[in-house]
Amino acid sequence: MRIYQLRELAKEELLQKKFELQEELFNLRLTALVKKLDNPSKLKNLRRDIARINTLLGRENIPSRQSQTQAPSK
Repeated sequence: MRIYQLRELAKEELLQKKFELQEELFNLRLTALVKKLDNPSKLKNLRRDIARINTLLGRENIPSRQSQTQAPSK
């Protein structure tokens, strides 16, 4: 999934998508233990998608740079 697609989602949707991807990653890892995967790069892509979502969720908690750099008016 591309970052611009993730930016369009609401916070609740991002959390739901993250849960789904984590579940899919878990199942794919179990499958990899039992047999050879058809597409092993899918593991890497899932991990990266989860990291993208975590980045977007983390940015919501950080105050904007503009509010930090403004000097207090006197």
